[in-house]
Amino acid sequence: MSPRSASVNEELRRRSRERLLQATVELVAERGYEATTLGDIADRAGSARGLVSYYFPGKRQLLQSAVHRVMHLTLEAGLEQEPRTDDGRERLARAIDAILGLTKVHPILMRAHMAGILQAEGFVQCPEQQRLSWLLRDTMERYGSTDVDADYPMLRALLMGAVFAALLPGAPMEVPRLRAELFQRFGLDWELGNPPPQGKPLAVP
Repeated sequence: MSPRSASVNEELRRRSRERLLQATVELVAERGYEATTLGDIADRAGSARGLVSYYFPGKRQLLQSAVHRVMHLTLEAGLEQEPRTDDGRERLARAIDAILGLTKVHPILMRAHMAGILQAEGFVQCPEQQRLSWLLRDTMERYGSTDVDADYPMLRALLMGAVFAALLPGAPMEVPRLRAELFQRFGLDWELGNPPPQGKPLAVP
């Protein structure tokens, strides 16, 4: 039997990594971060336990990569939903709605992610984060930013702050209110993107 080509090996590694990321998302949603072990993740993914350490330095890094993958896939789907558009303001509205929507679809996962970012190791750079970053930078360019290097970090910070506010235990803010504030900040009409069914909050210009 001839040895596998480099491209085949690379594809196998990619699939193995993605299975670990997906297993992390599922288990953290089911059990919470603390109750999920690396062994549990490897078992759910059908992978050898040593592969987790091969791809990721630790559980916190694995979680952040898994969340960044979810964010990237969710953002990509939101931006390319039908009807597809190249309008920069519509795409920014869709991006905001996609990220805020994660607080409803994946609240446990996103809360664990935010807690990890605030710990000593902070923000983890990984391929999933780079793909997410590229999409957000591209969104800002299409929106019309003349200084993406400054405007992209601000958009990222505002989205992270909104997610944190929506998930704050004991005192969460309503997503429509956060959406309204972000839309006002970027001069977006409420009807753009995917407006929530309850309508625009009162007392928001």
